[in-house]
Order: sequence, then structure tokens, then C-alpha cells
Amino acid sequence: MAIISVSLNDKILQDIDLLQREMGFSGRSEIFRAGARLLIEDYKSKKELKGMISSVLILLHDKHIEDMIIEVKHNFEDIIDTQIHNHTVEDKCLDIFILKGDASRIKDLTTIFQSQGHMDYIKLVVP
Repeated sequence: MAIISVSLNDKILQDIDLLQREMGFSGRSEIFRAGARLLIEDYKSKKELKGMISSVLILLHDKHIEDMIIEVKHNFEDIIDTQIHNHTVEDKCLDIFILKGDASRIKDLTTIFQSQGHMDYIKLVVP
């Protein structure tokens, strides 16, 4: 089994240690393996999406990146049916996009937000 090195901030490390204790993982490595499996499975299921679909994209991010969100969303107005934006606690924003359109466009939008590295949470939900 390969050994890799990962850099984490203190908050994420604390959360991982909490998961280990509360969910009974044998160690941090097992948490990373479980997380990687979930991410890979999610990626594979989204990769197979084709044709016209409806979905919901949920983002949680710092308030200071709102301009980037706005810039990206203007390039995807053809698939954004509705957007709900809410300022939450601690200078965070919640964006919920209801999307309708070609699966490839929806995947592109999701990938752009994922690759920015600024999201605290991102989830594409496809019924």
C-alpha cells in the first residue's frame, strides 16, 4: 500500500480526529480511504450523467469570494433556473442553484466550483 503525505489545517485535523473517535475508525488513514472511496464513487456517478437533467448544486463558501461566484454563474445562465443566496454565520454564504439543462454543462459548472479550492462544501444532487 502506498504512503502519501497530506497537509491539513488545524480545524480539519480536529474534525478528522473527532470523526475517528465518534465513528469508530481505526485511524486517520481509514478516514482518508473512506473519504476517497466516497469521492471516487460520486465522481463516477456524475461522470455517467448524459442528456437533459435537473439537479441542485449546493455551495457553502466565505463571503469574500462572492464576486468569483457571480462571474462564474454569468457564464452558465443557460442552465441556472433559480439561485438562492443567503448570508449565514461567520461571514459565510450559502448558494443553492436549481439547474436544468445538458448534463455536460452542469458537470462543467460543478467542476469549476470544485477546482477553485474556495468552497467549504459543494454537492451536486441529481434525482
